[in-house]
Amino acid sequence: MNAIVTGATKGIGKAISFTLAANNYNLFLCSRNSAELISLKRELKERNPRIHVFTSVTDCSDAEQVKRFADEISDCMDSPDVLVNNAGLYLPSKILNEDNNALDQQLQVNLLTPHYLCKFFGRKMREKRSGHIFNICSIASINPVTGAGSYSVTKFALLGLTKVLREELMEFGIKVTAILPGSTLTASWEGTKLPPECFVDPQDVADALISCLKTSKGGNIDQLIIRPTLGDI
Repeated sequence: MNAIVTGATKGIGKAISFTLAANNYNLFLCSRNSAELISLKRELKERNPRIHVFTSVTDCSDAEQVKRFADEISDCMDSPDVLVNNAGLYLPSKILNEDNNALDQQLQVNLLTPHYLCKFFGRKMREKRSGHIFNICSIASINPVTGAGSYSVTKFALLGLTKVLREELMEFGIKVTAILPGSTLTASWEGTKLPPECFVDPQDVADALISCLKTSKGGNIDQLIIRPTLGDI
């Protein structure tokens, strides 16, 4: 079994990578940081020497690098069993106060990159008539955050993409799932004085993803929301 994870070296992506490895998935991972990818690959192989781990230094804000990543994977296998669009960019600001390029930056990472990868690998899954696509959305996909206006816009769009793909691919037996985490304890919260119990743990998202993969052939979890027990921050 083969799985692709973008933004794999930190937070949710890292937790998903380790959890997929524990379930014997070969991994095709990307991140912007070469050293972090080398370290992650070593850790993954130490935990499960039986799996294959392919890594690519890829900036998901660069469309050409994303295309290269997809082509590299295509050279290694026919079709993935799992695609996890996890890489994201969060630039907090109200829309009227943000830099003029803030929407474009977040649109590329949060929507256009998943859109491209869903098309590229969705076609291969369609041909094989099997596969599961996960888009890591956000609670901001349904509850807009005014302090992160353009981020919310892009996450609304990502959820829309997920819903359209779900309808388009269901006749081919391909599953499509949106996971919407609330405030999750990742590097973006580094330095916070709030206790861990105020947050969703990245492992919660990884465990939810694996649970989705274990549903019967006839069952698809369309959308899964994970919020902090104490409410959104």
